[in-house]
Amino acid sequence: MSVAPKEDAPAKLDPVWSRICDEAREMVEDEPLIGSLVHATVLHHDSFEDALSYRIAQKLAAPDLSALILQDVARDVIRQDKSIGAAARADVVAVYERDPACHRYVQPLLFFKGYLAIQSYRVAHWLWMNGRQDLALFIQMRASEVFAIDIHPNARVGRGIMIDHGHSVVIGETAVLGDNCSLLHGVTLGGTGKEDGDRHPKVGHGVLIGAGAKILGNIQIGHCSRIAAGSVVLKDVPPCKTVAGVPAKVVGDAGCDQPSLSMDQLM
Repeated sequence: MSVAPKEDAPAKLDPVWSRICDEAREMVEDEPLIGSLVHATVLHHDSFEDALSYRIAQKLAAPDLSALILQDVARDVIRQDKSIGAAARADVVAVYERDPACHRYVQPLLFFKGYLAIQSYRVAHWLWMNGRQDLALFIQMRASEVFAIDIHPNARVGRGIMIDHGHSVVIGETAVLGDNCSLLHGVTLGGTGKEDGDRHPKVGHGVLIGAGAKILGNIQIGHCSRIAAGSVVLKDVPPCKTVAGVPAKVVGDAGCDQPSLSMDQLM
């Protein structure tokens, strides 16, 4: 009976983490000046979860709450909820596959604020859902300050998410964002006034939302639809359609089965 070489085990157990570590070693060779960053963030850790906890803490640390405390919080949350690590891995793959500016799996973890803002949200969401709302709001505040991306911890965000560039993205308290969605900078999933309760959009799976698009109110955005850049969406959008304009109207089909994966924004 043949036995696989010992060094193949990490790749089979956790291929995303194994690839990140390999790329981190290459990065140190390519650019020794950032070796300390790469070692501290990636190579010093035994697991993807620990590396992610460290990176979140380092970015969100403030005089009010130290990096060590935040790292302990993030690590405990991610260890208790295994789905966070799985979603964070799916997000890495999503960024790599959809963003032509991403050339390595390790880059989102180190450099991409859209990715890091989503992972910070995932920790805050767990805290919010488990009765630790004040700490969740602190993480939301710091993520907004550091990344310029404001995701309320009560929002529901799926996996395989890419926020490209990310600046000025807002996702409101009762918003829902399905799996495998892609958002560009300046996107808002917001309300329309001072109403309380369920007041934010419900975005289906596989939706592509262009730069500067505003989706407002408790409306449904159908699976695999496209929201054109600069649109203001105030009504439900059927599945597999493209909407554009102010206010947005259906202008055609989505153009493909998975617009959030193809990232094709031409109409």
